[in-house]
Amino acid sequence: MKRPPAAQIVGVIFSSADLRRAVRLSNPPDLFEVRLDAFAHRLGEVKTAIEKLRRPLIMTARHPREGGENQLSLRARRALLLQFLPHAAYVDIELRSARALAAVWEEAGARHVRRIISFHDFSKTPGRARLDRIAGDAQSLGADILKIATRTDTSAQSARLLEFFAATSPNLPIAAMGLGRLGKKSRRALACSGSVLNYAHLGDAPLPDQPSLRELRSWTLDIER
Repeated sequence: MKRPPAAQIVGVIFSSADLRRAVRLSNPPDLFEVRLDAFAHRLGEVKTAIEKLRRPLIMTARHPREGGENQLSLRARRALLLQFLPHAAYVDIELRSARALAAVWEEAGARHVRRIISFHDFSKTPGRARLDRIAGDAQSLGADILKIATRTDTSAQSARLLEFFAATSPNLPIAAMGLGRLGKKSRRALACSGSVLNYAHLGDAPLPDQPSLRELRSWTLDIER
C-alpha cells in the first residue's frame, strides 16, 4: 500500500465530549482515532455519530497495559474491533496482541483496511536493539505503519527515539511520539522529521503530553514554512 503523506494529523476521540466536538468541527483533522475501549459501555454514541465524522477512521481497542480503558478482556476487544472494522480506514493493534488478535489482523487485510502495529512503553525508551526488534516484528507482520510511543523524560531518551526514527523510517512508515517531561518537545521534533501520524486531543487528553489540535496544526505550519 502507498505510504501516507507526512505529518498527517489524527484527532483522538476519547470521550463523549470529544465525539460531539469531532462531529461539529468545521475543519476536521486528516483522520480520527476512535478509542473503542473508552466507549465500551457507550457504543450507541459511536454508532450514531460515525457517519457524521467526515474523515477516515482509525479503530483501536487499547490493551489495558498500554493505556486501555475499562480493563477490557481480549475477547471484548476482539469483538469491538470486528464490529467496527467495516467503518475503519485503519486498525491499530498492539504488538503484544498481534497473535491473539490474528483474526482481526487478517480480516483487516482482507478488507484492505490499513494495519498499524503499535507499541507503548510508559516507563522508558528501550535500547536500540529492542527498538529494532519491534520494527522487525512489525515488518514481519505486514504492518503498513509502526506506531511507537515511549517515555522521554531525559534528553538521552528523546535522542534515542529520534535516532531510531531517522534510521528506520525510510524502510517502514513510522508514527513516533514521546511521553513524559520532554513529550511535547519530542513529538514536535518527530512531526518535523516526518512522523506519518501525529496525534492531537480534541479537548479531553488521554495523556498530559498530547498536544491539542490547534497546537499540532501550528507545528505543521512551521514545517511548511
